[in-house]
Amino acid sequence: MKIGLFIPCYVDAVYPEVGVATYKLLRHLGLDVEYPENQTCCGQPMANAGFESQAIPLAQKFEAKFKGYDYIVAPSVSCTAFVRLNYPRLLGGKTAQHTEEGHVCETEHTHEGHVCETAKKAMDVVEFLHDVVKVKQRLGTFPHKVSLHNSCHGVRELGLSSPSEMHVDKFNKIKDLLQLVDGINVVEPERPDECCGFGGMFSIEETAISAQMGRDKVERHIATGAEYITGPDCSCLMHMAGVAKKQGLNIQFKHVVEILAAGL
Repeated sequence: MKIGLFIPCYVDAVYPEVGVATYKLLRHLGLDVEYPENQTCCGQPMANAGFESQAIPLAQKFEAKFKGYDYIVAPSVSCTAFVRLNYPRLLGGKTAQHTEEGHVCETEHTHEGHVCETAKKAMDVVEFLHDVVKVKQRLGTFPHKVSLHNSCHGVRELGLSSPSEMHVDKFNKIKDLLQLVDGINVVEPERPDECCGFGGMFSIEETAISAQMGRDKVERHIATGAEYITGPDCSCLMHMAGVAKKQGLNIQFKHVVEILAAGL
């Protein structure tokens, strides 16, 4: 099983330690993982802003760079969800004229002999470790009380945890993995899967609403008595960390993979 490690642009630029922890953890588990050089943005910011045509060349480059791997693993639920759910549409149908030799990206189907490999292979590191590797061994050591943030993309697009609006049995893959860390105490806030207010372009276009949602969310996390807030998406953690810093609130932030790899 050969793994291509995808480190999204904002993780690389702002939270490189998350990328390092992801590589470190996968290697610790004995997995064959490579970091393809000259990676670029997956195109999510352009597409979310309404400039989908600008995302297509990036999707093409992503496909060329990662299609040879069995799995594409990233420490970002939003970027993973974008690749998995939007690449087939961006590179298929009416956008085929933008691709070379009529290449059409589809998750399961073929067109003119071409198959897009990347959409169906892209996985967030949490779902990869939980569903594919099925990790059971003890991982790192983190003797702290941690409040778990369930990011919207993770809950409702990748199925990392059960959405509160659905009548389904409760589950949480992030929490399952965190329970493999020695010394940790995992809690969840009131309204555990409510949005933090980031939402990519939403935080820019609706600044006041986004900021208030962030304050509400951080306050609920702090009410648990936790020392840290953790989650699978740096963008949500970045938004809440900005709110906490501006408000002078005493809470720290760590990506879930940093905790899983702590002390390894």
